[in-house]
Amino acid sequence: MAQLDSLDLIVLAVLLVGTVAYFTKGTYWGIPKDPYAGSYALANGHKSGKTRNILEKMDESEKNCVVFYGSQTGTAEDYASRLAKEGSSRFGLKTMVADLEDYDYDNLDAFPADKLAFFVLATYGEGEPTDNAVDFYEFVTGQDTSFSNGGGLEDRPLENLKFVAFGLGNNTYEHYNSMVRRVNEALLRLGASRIGKAGEGDDGAGTMEEDFLAWKEPMWAELSEKIGLQEREAVYEPIFGITERDDMNAEADEVYLGEPNKNHLEGSQKGPYNSHNPFIAPIAESREVFTVRDRNCLHMEIDVRGSNLTYETGDHIAVWPTNAGREVDRFVTILGLAEKRHNVISVKGLDPTARVPFPTPTTYDAAIRYHMEICGPVSRQFISSLAPFAPSDAAKAEMTRLGNDKDYFSEKISQQYLNIAQVLERVDINKWTNIPFSIMMEEIKKIQPRYYSISSSSLVQKDRISITAVVEEIRVPGSDNIVKGVTTNYLLALKQKQHGDPHPDPHGLTYAITGPRNKYDGIHVPVHIRHSNFKLPSDPSKPIIMVGPGSGVAPFRGFVQERAAQAKAGEKVGQTILFFGCRRSTEDYLYKEEWEALKKDLGDAFTLITAFSRETAKKVYVQHRLEENATLVNRLLQEQKANFYVCGDAANMAREVSTMLVKIISEQRGVSMEKAEDVVKAMRSSNQYQEDVWS
Repeated sequence: MAQLDSLDLIVLAVLLVGTVAYFTKGTYWGIPKDPYAGSYALANGHKSGKTRNILEKMDESEKNCVVFYGSQTGTAEDYASRLAKEGSSRFGLKTMVADLEDYDYDNLDAFPADKLAFFVLATYGEGEPTDNAVDFYEFVTGQDTSFSNGGGLEDRPLENLKFVAFGLGNNTYEHYNSMVRRVNEALLRLGASRIGKAGEGDDGAGTMEEDFLAWKEPMWAELSEKIGLQEREAVYEPIFGITERDDMNAEADEVYLGEPNKNHLEGSQKGPYNSHNPFIAPIAESREVFTVRDRNCLHMEIDVRGSNLTYETGDHIAVWPTNAGREVDRFVTILGLAEKRHNVISVKGLDPTARVPFPTPTTYDAAIRYHMEICGPVSRQFISSLAPFAPSDAAKAEMTRLGNDKDYFSEKISQQYLNIAQVLERVDINKWTNIPFSIMMEEIKKIQPRYYSISSSSLVQKDRISITAVVEEIRVPGSDNIVKGVTTNYLLALKQKQHGDPHPDPHGLTYAITGPRNKYDGIHVPVHIRHSNFKLPSDPSKPIIMVGPGSGVAPFRGFVQERAAQAKAGEKVGQTILFFGCRRSTEDYLYKEEWEALKKDLGDAFTLITAFSRETAKKVYVQHRLEENATLVNRLLQEQKANFYVCGDAANMAREVSTMLVKIISEQRGVSMEKAEDVVKAMRSSNQYQEDVWS
């Protein structure tokens, strides 16, 4: 046998590595690393090799209550944190908050009888678990689930588990709060005991906060009775320790000035890019697509070449926003932080299970501008927690009343859409210097990426992602407060910068559009991709019916682009019908010229049906156009099994469209409304009816 020389060994080693790479598909090196790297882990007291055994974690940290959360936008995580904090301060529970994806569940059968688990679960999309709760949901609802001690469903393996459940849902979706309902049923079936009712909050009705508050008091009462808790006077106990670093300068290389993680801090972004690690993408193109001066709709092209980010037609792009300068100034001023906004601070979790929500060391300004949702809605519970820190007795009394009086709070705060800094200003214009910054970190949730339906086809432009976004503005009747969309106005500022405005100031707002240390240079934006189930049929010859008024047309631009490309390539394309609506054909008719060009490629296969609501004496909407075309719609659905898609407003439009479709099926097929409702439900279950909607 011939002797192997060094070159042979190198070649064999390369082949071995390549083979492992192929069969593991990146298992060992494709896992996203801790986004904050060393800074984040050390701040939280985390060690390498963090356990996935929740029982070990609870024992190590001496906890007797864990609050699990399944969250997509951060709201469920926020409620979980609030429950943990209240359980600790009011009842002396030793609580911890846990992300469901951080732990395994097969040892829940060994959960001690003297400990307690909370589950705070949001329902995402059409009755789906949130991304971080998928594995947990599939495990507990599975038919062949087995636990560490070998028990299966018939053995009731979770008899020792006492749990509390609260769900976050939206009644405009068919599968309202299905996540908490199904998990509750599964846990009970496995032998667990629930304490209190399984609470349900309704974002669709705008009552989420009051639903939560109404649920938690009876829950705490029953919990106290069942396990012998003693209520005590709640006193603020900080979760985070904040140290002002006089020894550090804000310009020091190791200070985070808004960078999302260590790679970005060091100036070298590295993939994989995801919800913890954005890609700083160039804006290749931006333009206005409305033709009126008082409203804006942006079309943007985001260049993702070189990032390894991929998308499919129908997916979503996440934009990581930054708070408007005006609101950052308001916040630091009312808290008395203006003069030291650029001072360096280090933040540390005072509890081993506390998670610092941003990398440190940083500055007050960077934390507020890039990481805290300072423009978000305010809860009564938050107001109550700030009352002891009021600058005067009168302010304390007012904060106490706002926190306790539901109707007064609604009138003065909720109906006015005030953010926390605006509330403090209206209660007492003097500086609220007694408020610890730690309580603001704890009560204000982490700013979340905003998701937009991608308005391009991956078949047509795989490296350039299109966004279509109406710049948001809410005018409050009888108030001088005008609420501006955080992210859409940020995008508008970027568009203005790209078109030559050296100091963009959309609607009186200023943004740090150059990013931390000028890393975004005014023409880049942090993004990642979220994959969606909102998809074209795999067979392009299958007919599709799309309903997308306003910016709800975004994904359908991608759908029609794709079908036009397939037609040009010689493929057979089925009927492609788009119902589009807007106010006037001369103001907000999105992509009018493009539809005409796409019609040339698709020919008779493409039909565009429009509804201009303000061009006729009686307002006409997309659901009315559906009714006018009832015969065609029913024939395509019944005879050719066309896919039916809806994108846009969930609360009104999507509900009206669904109701109209039931009516069409009832009348066209000669069946009862109840039978027609069953048909539509079956269409949803089989994915023949798909929605991409928001409230």
